[in-house]
Amino acid sequence: MQDTKSNTDMNPLWKEMIKAVRHEVVPAIGCTEPVSLALAAAIASETLALPVYAIEARVSANMMKNGMGVIVPGTGTAGLLIAAAVGAIGGDPDGKLEVLKDITPGQVAEAKEMVADGKVTISVADVDHVLYSEVRVLHGTSSARVCIADTHTNVIRIEKNGKAIFKAAPQQSNDRQKAYSLTGIRAQDIFEFAAQAPIDSISFIEEAAKMNDALAETGMQQVYGLQIGRILQKQICEKQLDQSLLLQMAACTAAASDARMGGASQAAMTNSGSGNQGITATVPVTVAAKYLRADRETTIRALMLSHMMAIYIHSKLPKLSALCAASTAAMGAAAGIAYLYTKDFKTVCMAISSMIGDIPGIICDGAAHSCSMKVTTSVMAAYKAVLMALQNIRVTGEEGIVSDDIDDSIDNIGTLACQGMAETDKQILAIMMQKKKKERR
Repeated sequence: MQDTKSNTDMNPLWKEMIKAVRHEVVPAIGCTEPVSLALAAAIASETLALPVYAIEARVSANMMKNGMGVIVPGTGTAGLLIAAAVGAIGGDPDGKLEVLKDITPGQVAEAKEMVADGKVTISVADVDHVLYSEVRVLHGTSSARVCIADTHTNVIRIEKNGKAIFKAAPQQSNDRQKAYSLTGIRAQDIFEFAAQAPIDSISFIEEAAKMNDALAETGMQQVYGLQIGRILQKQICEKQLDQSLLLQMAACTAAASDARMGGASQAAMTNSGSGNQGITATVPVTVAAKYLRADRETTIRALMLSHMMAIYIHSKLPKLSALCAASTAAMGAAAGIAYLYTKDFKTVCMAISSMIGDIPGIICDGAAHSCSMKVTTSVMAAYKAVLMALQNIRVTGEEGIVSDDIDDSIDNIGTLACQGMAETDKQILAIMMQKKKKERR
């Protein structure tokens, strides 16, 4: 396919979509919620400029939910306490979502000792922000406090000894820091952008394939999490399951999620602030592209369609919610896989419509090893929807929350997550907190 636009006369909507992908598709080591807390701790420690003797952390309810059960990279330990401790002791304050990239075994041991000695506390903050991390580090009478809100790396306040030394302007703490705008963009615009934009302007998405495919290989070769990818691959090798594109996609995507949630000190390329979403938007498409022997340009365009569609759908949701966003990222993957087969917008729409009629109610009960199971379910649903679309079959607008218009259907997912599942989110956290209380008895 020849480029239909030069970089100089590119459609303004395409320019915004490139900004969106560059902003939302970034590397991260570990689950982004505990990593965000670790970043706040690292910045607070740098601000204090003294050895940290105690840490007081507070997070929003959704951050608590997503950080309680996931392994923090390089530590072999789950939870927000170790994230705050190791961030304060060994985190890179300039590392953003790779804040824990260079932690050492000695720093991990020191952090674990702090946690064991009860010098690190965590509580739920009564804040309006869905995504919020706050860390106060102490050395005698000296202290430093850092607050992050709205996005995982958006520092809104830094204090030293109770005095503010940095405070973000109000507009800096919302609207994705005004990095881009999706105003006026619809699903067809995304398809046309992915299919027609100059290839050199979107080829940077190949880095997502390189990074997430490498993570999948790690999950296949090493023991992490629930080992879903390894289990599926073993069953294929032992002839318990037949080799197929469906199982290859599911196994590889699950393996990458297994590694990420199991604490691998290896970066994932995220989407919309989530490594699992980035993995889900990437790996099924690269596996399908290899299977179908797609050329490089077609693969790049399919990956860009997948990631941008995932960003578009996620933009309708709260930053964190009771709806598992691996399912919406898989809708992006369905779009990308359908493109590999047909390069046809109608097929893409049919696949997404069937997914909206299938799995939009998967709950998010916090980041944990079980995320790889949800990822597997979502990928299988994506390919099922693509196969239906290839036969000109879809869930119709007469059924459930699906509408005839694809953008209306996507809006309905947003309404479900923002309004219908708000109480569900509260109940999930309440159940999880009650479990913790019972464990401490």
